[in-house]
This record gives sequence, structure tokens and C-alpha cells, in this order.
Amino acid sequence: MNGTSTALIVVGLFFAGGIISFVKQKMPKSLIVLLSIGAAMCLVAGVMRLEVWN
Repeated sequence: MNGTSTALIVVGLFFAGGIISFVKQKMPKSLIVLLSIGAAMCLVAGVMRLEVWN
């Protein structure tokens, strides 16, 4: 696991925590969807950069 993949996974998990917080605060759904897309992209990019696929 290199630094970039670790950073992307950590940021994705941070965004996932933000999603939970925003849902509890009843923030606008469009903001939650935007944050969800960002979290999913970070997590997928982090997993795809892992060196276990070689």
C-alpha cells in the first residue's frame, strides 16, 4: 500500500463520515449526493491504486 492509495482511502472514509453527519443534520439532498459521489470516487481510486492487483 503506497501513500497515494492510503490518502485516497482516508479521504473517502472522511467523506463517508461527512455523509452520515449531513444526513443527521438534514442538509439538502443534492449536497449529500455530491458528497456521496466524491466519497465513492476516492474509495474506488484508492482501492484501484493498491499494489495487490499485480
